[in-house]
Amino acid sequence: MAIFLRVYLLLALFSLGSVASATVFTLQNHCTYTVWPGTLSGNSAAALGDGGFALPPGASMQLQAPPGWSGRFWARTGCNFDDSGNGKCVTGDCGPLKCTGGGVPPVTLAEFTLGNSNTDKDFYDVSLVDGYNVGMGVRPSGGTGDCQYAGCVADLNVNCPAELQVTNSGSVVACKSACAAFNTPEFCCTGDHSTPQTCSPTQYSEMFKNACPTAYSYAYDDATSTCTCAGSDYLITFCTTGS
Repeated sequence: MAIFLRVYLLLALFSLGSVASATVFTLQNHCTYTVWPGTLSGNSAAALGDGGFALPPGASMQLQAPPGWSGRFWARTGCNFDDSGNGKCVTGDCGPLKCTGGGVPPVTLAEFTLGNSNTDKDFYDVSLVDGYNVGMGVRPSGGTGDCQYAGCVADLNVNCPAELQVTNSGSVVACKSACAAFNTPEFCCTGDHSTPQTCSPTQYSEMFKNACPTAYSYAYDDATSTCTCAGSDYLITFCTTGS
């Protein structure tokens, strides 16, 4: 009986050790202006950070996500909200302060699908598929596996082609994806171009990729853009300056 009890306890401890604890996301604002991070949870999970909040320059916010969580983060800029949280943003708008949906493109995205245990892989990326508004980086901490840095350090608004530019008061505030700008199958990977074999990089996605090698540049840019790590926390920076 004593041997059985010891074996049972060891198995129980092993089982507890494999169960994932909450993943901590630290959102940090390196911009010289306030950003309003938006969050969107999949799988009908509760919105992290109530869906959105203000983050002044130099400030940070920690959010906890349960095992198996999936969702995305982005930065809203040029926002103006009243005391009730109603208002709008110049880029990344999602309605009220506490988002109820995703950000309106063009917007830089950090996307995650977390594992269900400490040994399961998390999948994450920084995506420019919906365009770009601010620089963004994702750095894993304390995990095991490849655990690569993902991000877009370059300011794509500076060299955004005229046909992709979004302007406000004479300044370029965001850079559209070619799909959003032209809405054709070859740029959107739809119709006859809906497979990796028929949807190749374009001059616009290659411009994004050259500027930000570790970010998704178009729909089928998986090989060099999807990152994995197990049992990690993550630092997400806005207006990041390096990897």
